[in-house]
Amino acid sequence: MEALAARQKKLIYLTLTLVMLAWGLNVIATKLIVTTFMPVTITAFRIFTAGVCVFVILFFTRKIRIPTKRELLFILLGGFFNVVGHHYFLSIGLRNTSASNGGLILGMGPLLITILAILFLGSSVTMAQVVGIVLGFSGVAFVVLKNGNISAVSLGDLYVFISILSQAISFIFISKIARSLDPRLMTGYMLLFGSVILFIISLIVEPDGLTSLAQGSFNIWVVFFASAFIATAVGHMVYNFAVGEIGAAETSIFINLNPFFALIGAVIFLGEEIVPTQIIGFILIIAGVIIGSDIWKEMMKKSKLRKEKHLSA
Repeated sequence: MEALAARQKKLIYLTLTLVMLAWGLNVIATKLIVTTFMPVTITAFRIFTAGVCVFVILFFTRKIRIPTKRELLFILLGGFFNVVGHHYFLSIGLRNTSASNGGLILGMGPLLITILAILFLGSSVTMAQVVGIVLGFSGVAFVVLKNGNISAVSLGDLYVFISILSQAISFIFISKIARSLDPRLMTGYMLLFGSVILFIISLIVEPDGLTSLAQGSFNIWVVFFASAFIATAVGHMVYNFAVGEIGAAETSIFINLNPFFALIGAVIFLGEEIVPTQIIGFILIIAGVIIGSDIWKEMMKKSKLRKEKHLSA
């Protein structure tokens, strides 16, 4: 039984690594999509496509049900921040900054969640969290401040930061309702609600947005559907499943792979040049996330338990 459990855990680890690969490369895919089409319009269609894919999967797994009024309120709040705010600012942000910068700034997600948990969920503040927060924001400074010049910060960098902050805020609402509403079902509802709001916004800010959809080649539409189905729909569902199987703390360790895959993808697919300050920033952000989210404590605790179990055997 233990051998079977170990194999299942390894399979989950492998699957999570593949999801992180998809999410890291999705930064590249999103960069390509929003520079080919009007960013908000195409994002609305991408999110809607992902939402439909989620509900198709949920239909066959018999997970669909009508939410209660309380659950609907949290779906609307979560959808506003997790989908509308996050994807709106991400789409216009990546249009005005490099994919490598965008991927590194998105790596701040776990750290921002820690800060918001302290502010709004009453979580206690530890010295490790303070150190992690300082390291994380120092890493972002290295990424966006070229040669220490604050004028080097692009509007795109700021938008990407607002994007990940918006998503972090959404997790506060999601955590409050996750026990009564399946996170996978909530994801589907949020995606559909958010895509409708994004489409309404696109009609206002991008009057020619629908016309721009005719500009895409076959290859860019392949990227579009891969982003919607693999990264957004399947990726989020698999990640939520892993949280239920091995826990949020252990699962969150894999998020640290996102900036790495985004950097590699930016070099391979977009020909972007990685500069030393980005590498320094990457190291500081990863260190900040691991220390600030107390992942290192979980790792040490598990290592200690394994040693005690081995000695008692």
